[in-house]
Amino acid sequence: MTATKHPRRGRLRLLLGAACALSMTVAGVSVAGAAHAEADRTVSSNTTGTHNGYYFSFWKDSGNASMTLRADGRYSSSWDRSTNNWVGGKGWATGTRRTVTYSGTYNPGNNNTYLALYGWTRNPLIEYYIVENFGSYNPSSGATRLGTVTTDGGTYDILRSQRINAPSIDGNQTFYQYWSVRQQKRSSGTITTANHFDAWARAGLNLGTNHSYQIMATEGYQSQGSSDITVREGTGGGTNPTTPPPTGGGSNCTAVLSAGQQYGDRFNLNVAVQNTSNWTVGLTLNGGQSIQNSWNAAVSGTTGTVTARPNGNGNNFGVTIMANGNWTWPTVTCRTS
Repeated sequence: MTATKHPRRGRLRLLLGAACALSMTVAGVSVAGAAHAEADRTVSSNTTGTHNGYYFSFWKDSGNASMTLRADGRYSSSWDRSTNNWVGGKGWATGTRRTVTYSGTYNPGNNNTYLALYGWTRNPLIEYYIVENFGSYNPSSGATRLGTVTTDGGTYDILRSQRINAPSIDGNQTFYQYWSVRQQKRSSGTITTANHFDAWARAGLNLGTNHSYQIMATEGYQSQGSSDITVREGTGGGTNPTTPPPTGGGSNCTAVLSAGQQYGDRFNLNVAVQNTSNWTVGLTLNGGQSIQNSWNAAVSGTTGTVTARPNGNGNNFGVTIMANGNWTWPTVTCRTS
């Protein structure tokens, strides 16, 4: 890493810089679950590689920051205020729509730091963040808010910002950043990455076709703190639901269903409400089905008949339904509130 890292000007950024980018590009795709356990390894200078079957990256521009690579997907880190900016974590050399489970401790205090699933794509060049926890500074501050997505037990703000002639995995470039910032902070949980990718796409934020790395990262900027995080990969899939009549209405309110993306155990539905901005939509699920997540509406309930109301994001919302073998769309009703 050369000394080309630009000042943050108060904004946290997870940038590994041009000098690290080449080594990341040539690194092979790692597979979780090493054939033999590697000894713990502490790194305190700029480096990338694999450890116990996981890809890792560590970067700092100055000061006392270090990361200890431990068993499987575990790493621990600490830094003090002599460090201007550092970032490190474990994950995968190639990002994808994986489900990520992480657990551990994160100690930001009242400091400028955060914990996030972080990655890059090319074609186009995009830097993305799924922020699970942060300290005194919300990393989405100053970004353009484009809606919300509710998934994995919480609601995330969806945002976009732009960097102009800034460091990237391909040297200084102009590129967009996509954000999901969790409203309810946590330091352990599951991240269904596909739900964020889909929510970004619905908001017009399309990732590139060529994925670079994807890591569960800790970052600190002009701060002090520590973390001890373990990350691993979950599962996902794809199939097709069947389609029943797509509309429901009443009291001059109409809700129109349309198909979203489909997976091995779930499917997305989009709902467009017409003729009113004050509405209550009812979705009656079929046997065995449940709501896994929703976006751009306040949704109550997970089974049986669930209710959706406006949450300030307009008249179009969506849900992800766990099929449990039943791919029939729910019946829908709409009434003016």
